[in-house]
Amino acid sequence: MKKEIDHLVYTVFDLDATINMIEQKLGVRPEFGGYHKTQGTKNALLNLGNKCYLELLAIDDTNTEIPPLRWMGIDLLTSDKITRLAVKSDKLEEDSRLLKAINPEMGIINGGSRKTGDGSLLTWELTMPLSTPEVEIIPFMIDWKNEDNHPTKNLPVLCKLVKLYATHPMPESLESILGGLGTEIELIKSKEISIKAIIEGPGGILEL
Repeated sequence: MKKEIDHLVYTVFDLDATINMIEQKLGVRPEFGGYHKTQGTKNALLNLGNKCYLELLAIDDTNTEIPPLRWMGIDLLTSDKITRLAVKSDKLEEDSRLLKAINPEMGIINGGSRKTGDGSLLTWELTMPLSTPEVEIIPFMIDWKNEDNHPTKNLPVLCKLVKLYATHPMPESLESILGGLGTEIELIKSKEISIKAIIEGPGGILEL
């Protein structure tokens, strides 16, 4: 069964500058989300519709308790880019076993939470994304235990995801893995390992 994309992680050096850039390009300003206290990061969100969103992720410089290497490839970042993608799952244990078969370090289930900009609390369970590599095409799986608790709940729906694809030197090596996880994403052969997205908003189109 096909599982839906939950969110794309656009990992960046400067969160405020990226928020301004996206507002200029798309005509919609991403909203500050909050802090991941146990990961040393902070984020902002842009609703893409259908309970899917773009997460802008940056290092929280005020958090000195979490040393590198932090999650999502953020400490390996060479330029602003999509480094991870999350897929909705209601069978985390099953997906965890598949991920651990690929890499024993993948598929560890953990709970998380953060306060949103309005002070409410979001909670979730997910297969923990790793600190390396910089870009990982194999998704991590996430279960928002209460659908009413989804991060897009109070975000305006003004943008949409027009296209999502990934590039890899050996795309055929990923096909069975993604298929087993119920993830459909176009794979293109390239020297570069990347996740690419085209997003449309009222002010224009942005390619990430």
